[in-house]
Amino acid sequence: MSMNKPIYIAYTVKNRGRNQSAIWTRIGAAWAHNSGNGFSIELEAFPVDGRLVLIEPKEDDKNPAAEDEVPATGDDAA
Repeated sequence: MSMNKPIYIAYTVKNRGRNQSAIWTRIGAAWAHNSGNGFSIELEAFPVDGRLVLIEPKEDDKNPAAEDEVPATGDDAA
């Protein structure tokens, strides 16, 4: 895969129920095709419930392979 910074980071999100934060687990990334039409997605795992969320990486994300628990979106219902 390209050594360029990914356009999106892929997460699986598990809702834990009422009044509890969802668990966000980083499972991969997406890169734009050179032609500008579409993306290549590389996953290291697959969501058990089928829920996959793509989020733009943070500017200060120094290590694209590091796992983030909760992105700063605040959107647990994505």
